[in-house]
Amino acid sequence: MKDIKRKERGEGKKAIILLSGGLDSAVTLYYAMREGYQCYCLAFDYGQRHAVEMAFARKIASKAGVPLKIVSLRLPWKGSSLVDDRMPLPVDRTLRAISKGIPSTYVPARNKMFISIAASYAEAIGAYAIFIGAHFQDSSGYPDCRIEFLKAKDKAIRLGTKRGLENKLRLEFPLIRKNKSQIIRLGAKLGVPFGYTWSCYSGGRYPCGRCDSCILRAKGFDEAGLKDPLYAKTRG
Repeated sequence: MKDIKRKERGEGKKAIILLSGGLDSAVTLYYAMREGYQCYCLAFDYGQRHAVEMAFARKIASKAGVPLKIVSLRLPWKGSSLVDDRMPLPVDRTLRAISKGIPSTYVPARNKMFISIAASYAEAIGAYAIFIGAHFQDSSGYPDCRIEFLKAKDKAIRLGTKRGLENKLRLEFPLIRKNKSQIIRLGAKLGVPFGYTWSCYSGGRYPCGRCDSCILRAKGFDEAGLKDPLYAKTRG
């Protein structure tokens, strides 16, 4: 019965999953798999200081049994503390501070670039959907994680690609209205291997526990009432 329901939803159609190696994108991958899609993961090595996430993207894709392509990009103009080591990362910020303004970790137009490249990949292999793990808890700081932006990109894909004009390609953002704890609870139900996900921005061997991403991850696991297996593995 469960397989029949999956077939009715995804029908075995191909989908591109933007997989960063992080928690949200991993949950998105497992969500798309549950919906019955034949998933093809796409990751980006764009010179980020936390390039370790590429290794985690490989682990997640391998664990899920899905193919992964990694595209290398470089942004010579920098413009973000994630790609410019001379810029300090924000650390030890309160949740209120994290929720206000656009932090230096925002990479200019990153999601816009990633989604556009994913659309090209989708057209080349005949995919019907592109999945991104953006959610509202990031949207207060990152303009390219807002629902308004994602709806606009969905419209652009429908209007500006061959498959979109044929009503065969769309952008999916299933986590957009969820906070971190809700995403973690969903991931737990889907069997996401959280120990294979990386969130820290610092680029060290272990999660720093001080950057915005580490703070939000810790809060999410705490509110979900679950232990973070990555933290236990790296610090235990």
